Amino acid sequence: MSDPSFIPEPCDLLVRADTVVTQDDARSIFNGAGIAISDGLVMEVGDYAALDARFEPAARLDLSGRIVFPGLVNGHTHLPMTLFRGFADDMPLMEWLEDHIWPVEFQLTDAMLEIGAKIGCAELIRTGCTAFLNGYFHEEITGKAASSAGMRAVVGEGFFGFPSPHFPSAEACWQVNRKLKEHFQNDLLVRTAITPHAAFTVGPDDLTASYALAEELGIPWQIHLAESPEETAVCLEKYGKRPVALLHGLGLLSGRTTLHHCVDVTDEEIAILAETGTKVVHNPASNLKLCSGISPVQKLLDAGVVVGLGTDGASSNNQLNMFRDMALAALLGKVRHEDASALSAQSALDMATRGSAECLGWQGLGRIEKGCPADMIALDLNSPNLMPVFNPVSHAVYASTGMEVCMTMVAGEVLYLYGDYRTMDVHELRNEALQAKKWVLSKAKN
Repeated sequence: MSDPSFIPEPCDLLVRADTVVTQDDARSIFNGAGIAISDGLVMEVGDYAALDARFEPAARLDLSGRIVFPGLVNGHTHLPMTLFRGFADDMPLMEWLEDHIWPVEFQLTDAMLEIGAKIGCAELIRTGCTAFLNGYFHEEITGKAASSAGMRAVVGEGFFGFPSPHFPSAEACWQVNRKLKEHFQNDLLVRTAITPHAAFTVGPDDLTASYALAEELGIPWQIHLAESPEETAVCLEKYGKRPVALLHGLGLLSGRTTLHHCVDVTDEEIAILAETGTKVVHNPASNLKLCSGISPVQKLLDAGVVVGLGTDGASSNNQLNMFRDMALAALLGKVRHEDASALSAQSALDMATRGSAECLGWQGLGRIEKGCPADMIALDLNSPNLMPVFNPVSHAVYASTGMEVCMTMVAGEVLYLYGDYRTMDVHELRNEALQAKKWVLSKAKN
């Protein structure tokens, strides 16, 4: 007999799913599950029948026949580089940058940057990514695109040590970064970071000054580092030190620091990263395409380094699909360490959720847990490649392609549901992409 004095708790949304993979500290997985959401946060997750009896929702979302995961977090990308997808392929890093990408990049207009950022947001939403760490130019544009699409983003104004059309001097970049943080200070979806390009393109004085600025503003500091043996050779020639040693000597390795790639690192350097609390983002697809090498990720994890996962830009990956990079991370990890148990499916999912969230410096992301942001995605189990289900984590990493994502939600708001983009006009975006293609070709180096 029901208690006549019982008053159900109100909530904004009650989600029902076959399975919820929470990615909480215990890595709890609930079957016949429900998630109660209010004010953009998870109120409770657990047995659906129990939550249905406890809560009175304003709306319901039935995801029966689906597995719900936390939204994936892309720990490293350059969103507007979707403009260069397939533009320059099959060549090493420095040739790719110097002969093809940089000559066009330095001519980018705000209009082109906006189109590229919107294409990137649409792709991320479609493939189950709810937040990303970006580094590029005129980052106010990418931040606005993300916020408009309902995504979370940490954006950082990229700069080089030499004058460029974007920044005539380092001081000009510092001013832009201050204004960028001020611009987004009241935006709940967008934050900022300081983003020097790399140790071989930014001198020690500017690296140190940029880190001091990150400390002043209380925001993350991110940089490409140890991406390839060629980069190491340049650093040794310029400074007599390998990239990790160079940054460590300058006092730039800390919990504020996120390093992208870390392919060419030694055991001693891994120990330094662990000791200093420095975080690393692994970019397997990009590293493979540019033939940069394979990062020793399992060694990093074993040493206690926080490791996230990123796609890098769509010009050095051709996809912004975190599911593909999860699979590559796990498979390459086994080959790199000659151990089939290395880089397990759970480790790959951890990197794409909790690990990347730490690399963004954004607490609460990458998990479905009481009090955390209601950022989540659903995979449709009607897809034959997901039949049958023994282990949902294994399916996410090894069986899924990203195209099984049928729902993407940020802060309790559904951005994508069964083919319907609710915050973006993808039909108009197609027309804009065609305009962008013509523009890129007109600016390409002959």
